[in-house]
Amino acid sequence: MNVYSGKDIRNVALLGHSSSGKTTLTESALFTTGAITRQGKIDDGNTVSDFGREEIERGVSIGTTSIPVEFKETKINFLDTPGYFDFIGEMYGAKRASEGTVLVVDASSGIQVGTEKSWNNLEKYNTPRVVFLNKMDRDGINYEELIEELQITFDKKIIPFTLPVYEDGKFVGVIDIIDEMRYTYENGPIGERHELNGDYEDLIEKFKFELSEKIAETSEELLEKYFAGEKFTHEEMIVGIKKSIMNGDLTPILVGSAEKSIGIDFLLDTIIHCIPKPDDMESPTGLRDGEEISFGKEETEPFSAVVFKTIVDPYLGKLTLFRVMSGKLTENMHIYNSTKEEEERLGGLFLLRGKTQIKVPELKSGDIGATSRLDYTETGDTLCTKDNIILYETIEYPQPTLFAAVEAKDRSDEDKVIPSLRRLREEDPTFTIDRNSETKQFLLGGQGNMQIRAIVDKLKNAFDVEVDLKDPKVAYRETIRSKSDVQGRHRRQSGGAGQYGDVHIKFEPCEEDFIFEEEVFGGAVPRNYYPAVEKGIEEAMREGVLAGYPVTNIKATLHDGSYHPVDSNEMAFKIAASMAFKKGIKEAKPILLEPIMSLEIEIPEEYLGDIMGDMNKRRGRILGMKQDEDGNQIVDAEAPQAELFNYAIDLRAMTQSRGKFTMDFIKYEEVPGEIAENIIKNK
Repeated sequence: MNVYSGKDIRNVALLGHSSSGKTTLTESALFTTGAITRQGKIDDGNTVSDFGREEIERGVSIGTTSIPVEFKETKINFLDTPGYFDFIGEMYGAKRASEGTVLVVDASSGIQVGTEKSWNNLEKYNTPRVVFLNKMDRDGINYEELIEELQITFDKKIIPFTLPVYEDGKFVGVIDIIDEMRYTYENGPIGERHELNGDYEDLIEKFKFELSEKIAETSEELLEKYFAGEKFTHEEMIVGIKKSIMNGDLTPILVGSAEKSIGIDFLLDTIIHCIPKPDDMESPTGLRDGEEISFGKEETEPFSAVVFKTIVDPYLGKLTLFRVMSGKLTENMHIYNSTKEEEERLGGLFLLRGKTQIKVPELKSGDIGATSRLDYTETGDTLCTKDNIILYETIEYPQPTLFAAVEAKDRSDEDKVIPSLRRLREEDPTFTIDRNSETKQFLLGGQGNMQIRAIVDKLKNAFDVEVDLKDPKVAYRETIRSKSDVQGRHRRQSGGAGQYGDVHIKFEPCEEDFIFEEEVFGGAVPRNYYPAVEKGIEEAMREGVLAGYPVTNIKATLHDGSYHPVDSNEMAFKIAASMAFKKGIKEAKPILLEPIMSLEIEIPEEYLGDIMGDMNKRRGRILGMKQDEDGNQIVDAEAPQAELFNYAIDLRAMTQSRGKFTMDFIKYEEVPGEIAENIIKNK
């Protein structure tokens, strides 16, 4: 493959609902441009993009794949992202590396949840985009109704650039609205050009009028020409369309069938002419010594890049995908990771097309490439040279919302589980692995059940480590509701020096985790034994008297006791203090506490009643509600952690995957009596 400059590169993220045809689209683009001679199929597990074992078995993408194609002396880097919501983090990296997006819509299904979520993200960041109506060859598609649905649901700025052509009920080609020509695909993926002969005049006139309005708004000169009733030249239309797309005022709709390679050449051509090239964008800014700086896009500028994807391959090792932000990178250059402040050595320089590595001598500003065997580099890091350091903003991913405890099936694999998971986290930063110090469990946190199951499968396939997933344990606590005043005496005589410690301690509730005070008069307990008494209580607090959970929020006051001048020592007073603790806690009405989580739930308004009812069933409380700028309801709530382990799955089911939430620990509260009895009984 040739080396391309920024003016001849287009970086495009493919977004859309799961099974809308993004992967099939990349397969068709490769076939249309001659990179492959036969299209693979998802059902056959032989597509270029979905090459991982887990993807082939599931029939869905679970990671972003780079698919570069060459068309009309331009290189288009497609970044094929998963449509399933558990892998939403993949979209963040793909969008970081691209200037524009193709939103793929299944014409036979219409607007789906993934379509809505993708569109909302594109609107939020004002991303230049093209909508591709895929699967136009399916039965029962009403094109005009579909266009109307898109314009009503999203925006009137969605305007068709092509129309479908049917012959005897069969989808055979497309009509170019701008050039008013018809293209058919009976003899291959490059359309054959035909005159219209008066077909579709009304639709073409309607959409061309809408398009002319958008073009006129891009400059005063074109606006005057529009009001004067003059027609725009082809060049004026192309320039106006591109500017309107850049401004976020226009979204072209194209039609086609990726499976049958109809209209794909037109999509590629539209990407070249309408999606911004890297050179069109402002130079990105970064930091150096806290100061904001920016490199230019010329090849003579210092090299810098952002890592947007990492692939952990059991045979090839770690592959790092990056977008060159400035300058150029050659295979012999020394590079520096400014995020980790470490020097790195390139393990070759290549393009990735699926799993295929295509060697290149250099990569210029705006291009996407890969290397291997970088020791320190992770997704989101900045690469540059040590002589010209720059640090770009890292990628922020959503917090995990579903957690599972992970344990090795075979005890001999216990030492492999966490290192292997950490290797996989280099590939997918959206999941977490942490050890709960209280429950002693390793908790795997992700965006949903499919992501967690995919991680488990990768552990087995890549590292030969099998694990079981279990429900996390709740880190309960114990405390007291009243006061007590008890004595703890430890006496032991076994020949020779004995042990003697005697303490009188008052216990009472408090706001802090633990307070120790002393009010001893007359030297009943020597001062040098106070630390031993305090330590004895602290150690005893690790296991409460109800169910063995840690004790919190108590104040202990040592106020009396006695000692023996020969037999007393620190150990004796530690034991005496622990004895007093156990007795005193029992007498002070001990209770069980549970962790309470704060939730912020974002949902469309029509699901508000269901969410509130469900939260009540979870022993939760609604604290407040507000509406965001998109019309969604933001619900603030509190609920016990024990009721929320599957909330990510349940919320998705209740809202048809339209809801999302974040969750954080805020406090401990008393467990209701009947529930507490069951917890203590089953401990």
